[in-house]
Amino acid sequence: MTPRLQPRQMVLFRDDLRTMDNPALLASCDAGSTVAVFILDEQSQGIRPLGAAAHWWLHYALISLEDSLGKLGIPLLFRRGITADVVADLSRDYAPQAIRWNRRYGHAERAVDAQLKVQLQAAGIDAHSYAGSLLHEPWELLTKNQTGFKVFTPFYNALRNTEVRPPLPAPSAQAPIDGTSLHSEKLEDWGLLPTTPDWAAGLRNTWTPGEPAARQRLDEVLESITGNYVNHHDRPDLDGTSALSPALRWGHLSAHQLWDELSRFAVDSPAAAEGATALRRQVAWRDFCWHLYYHHPQLPTENLRKEFDDFAWSWPKDSPEAAHLVTNWQRGSTGFSLVDAGMAQLWHTGWMHNRVRMVTASLLVKNLAIHWRVGEQWFWDTLVDADLASNTANWQWVAGCGADAAPYFRIFNPELQAKKFDPQGSYVAKYAPLAVAPVVDLKQSRVEALESYNHMKSLQPR
Repeated sequence: MTPRLQPRQMVLFRDDLRTMDNPALLASCDAGSTVAVFILDEQSQGIRPLGAAAHWWLHYALISLEDSLGKLGIPLLFRRGITADVVADLSRDYAPQAIRWNRRYGHAERAVDAQLKVQLQAAGIDAHSYAGSLLHEPWELLTKNQTGFKVFTPFYNALRNTEVRPPLPAPSAQAPIDGTSLHSEKLEDWGLLPTTPDWAAGLRNTWTPGEPAARQRLDEVLESITGNYVNHHDRPDLDGTSALSPALRWGHLSAHQLWDELSRFAVDSPAAAEGATALRRQVAWRDFCWHLYYHHPQLPTENLRKEFDDFAWSWPKDSPEAAHLVTNWQRGSTGFSLVDAGMAQLWHTGWMHNRVRMVTASLLVKNLAIHWRVGEQWFWDTLVDADLASNTANWQWVAGCGADAAPYFRIFNPELQAKKFDPQGSYVAKYAPLAVAPVVDLKQSRVEALESYNHMKSLQPR
């Protein structure tokens, strides 16, 4: 009989729910018998609790991860609570020689992990963190003035001119762990899934969370990259986007894996190379958002461009009219077909086409004059791919108050956008076939938005 080992190494999983290209997992397994732990921490100071759609995704992603790790002989323990307290309990119960994890870049998460290192070192336990999420660390890719980039194009040029490490293999299977002393909470007790009502039928019909499904989708994308991506990725009526954003957000697929796969097309046909380059640019935008958040930790709650603190946005609590407009926007009842289709797609699938995200956001913050944080909070709760950096950076981009932002006067006309990007109306017909009266006059609201912008500018010191 094969002897069962006692775990001597521990690895913490966060937003890196995969076995391939997982530096912390690989290093842990190389060092000895390993047990994995996922801590659902929504209580540590500053940590933002996940939205409802993210909770749904996480439940099934952890089931998939448990299966993948189990095939490698690595048990996965589930714990919920404040990270410092949970790790203290784990350290007392299992006395690991070392605990490893992949680095996180949000302000609150970094504080949690910094405290964790101090705590473990004081207890005589080795603590190691690794770069597993971004193509480059935010403190490594800097401007000539040694500051973080605030404009995407120079960031992208710097990224392209810097070597990206190749993806790492999955660890080899280890001998079975003695599970008699291992204690895990039950995932179903966490209540991540909706019950009454069960609104997740559309999510279940659309997605399969986990590393195997992400790899399958990547293979499909790579097969169709020869020309279709460049021509179709802006069309919500076509299956033209990669739809890999949830896989990247939850770490079923690493940025290094995707970057490496796309790099292979550089010597292929011109059409394939063009498509791969366009998709790599989208991967770089993800990195850019996280670098931006790292260097500007106030990004989720404050305008990056401070002059917009004087902008006259409204909040639902300000007036019944503002609350009514927000409700119509959330329910997809604005009277603008592309926006309403996008909001219906979001509610049904937990995802929205990127072009439509920009149009729906523009209508809210410019035509309806609602603060961008209202829309960001709704997307946070309803998107399966919502991460704090991309969500807030992109909302600020549309609102004009962020880094490398669209000029404020770039106000998307949802009717013209529908004609251009859904020319046959098939996207609208699928998600919002019933027309309702518009909640706002596009021309008049555009004039009012520009007047508000000019008024804000007049308040700035000369």
